[in-house]
Amino acid sequence: MQNEDESWRIRMKYELKKLIKNADLVKFIKIRRIAWLGHVMRMDGKRTPKIILEWKPTSTRIRGGPRKRWIVDSEEDVQKMGIRRWRKKCEERAEWKGITERAETHSVS
Repeated sequence: MQNEDESWRIRMKYELKKLIKNADLVKFIKIRRIAWLGHVMRMDGKRTPKIILEWKPTSTRIRGGPRKRWIVDSEEDVQKMGIRRWRKKCEERAEWKGITERAETHSVS
């Protein structure tokens, strides 16, 4: 959120609840993540968000298990909804919008 002096600050929890009209915050984030996934997948391959989404780290990992990537979490959400061949479906904007709307009624948690 931007202040009057044009500096940025993190929104408070009560501000977020007001913004999303008291909806479940986790569910709201997952729905928005599914919508954003379709948006990025439709982008041209030279755009920065698409490059970052498809990038696979090649360096050595830190001790312990590898950290989950954003795409893995998004794929799990789509899989929980029972959507197959999602990469093909997200190319069609109207079809992906229908999936996003279905995610609102589906228990994605």
